[in-house]
Amino acid sequence: MAKHEPPRVVAVANQKGGVGKTTTAVNLSAALADQGFRVLLIDLDPQGNASTAIGLESAVRQRGMYEVLSGECGLEDVAVLTPVPGLLLAPATVDLAAVEVEFSGIAEREYRLQEILAPLRSVDSPLPLDMVIIDCPPALGLLTVNALTAADSLLVPLQAEFLALEGLSYLLRTIEQVTRRLNPGLAIEGVLVTMVDRRNNLSTAVGDDVRRYLGDLVYATEIPRNVRISEAPSYGLPVLLYDRRCAGTEAYAQLAAEFLARLGTREPAEAPS
Repeated sequence: MAKHEPPRVVAVANQKGGVGKTTTAVNLSAALADQGFRVLLIDLDPQGNASTAIGLESAVRQRGMYEVLSGECGLEDVAVLTPVPGLLLAPATVDLAAVEVEFSGIAEREYRLQEILAPLRSVDSPLPLDMVIIDCPPALGLLTVNALTAADSLLVPLQAEFLALEGLSYLLRTIEQVTRRLNPGLAIEGVLVTMVDRRNNLSTAVGDDVRRYLGDLVYATEIPRNVRISEAPSYGLPVLLYDRRCAGTEAYAQLAAEFLARLGTREPAEAPS
């Protein structure tokens, strides 16, 4: 990607918990950074699981996205290095849970994150980046709406389970409302089927149903159930650093390649001089 080109901003969201949303945000970010891209992972979930999964324990988080959204500091002030070269993290603290109440009386509160990210798109960005990945909370509240309003596109992890499409249809209605009212440029980056168990016919059936319903929006890559993916967060590492040869690492590397292919010819920005 050319040096002056603004970063691609992608929200990873699903109002249903336990679908692999944070796992996907962390491991896609790591896989892109591993390919030489400069990536900022924004943890917008008050639970802070993405921050923990990438090695930043809650006890050492002095400030994070709450302070950024409140205007106390900028993204560049809270972004920290991660174990993956090229990957920065803007962490979450439990204070983020107060945003829904504290921002209730603020005009145009849905645009707060969009305003914060605007400087990153300029030539003299305080954080030269290729990609911004936003891990959203498992709810369609103000934080998720802020992410959807600020994002270029949305990536939806979808667990291979019964009733998966029912939850997805509700999310798609929300996306339609955000597109109509707040962010006309928002596109669906793709739908990712996660936690696939090849021994279970239901996983195959869900994948087939989703593809019949959404066609090419569904990634060809699927994320398998893999014990190494589950273990990695407890060590504060993305799976590619925990076990580079496991099936989970291979799946997220394939996802990163498919993600980039959908964007067209795209190369990492030049290193800053």
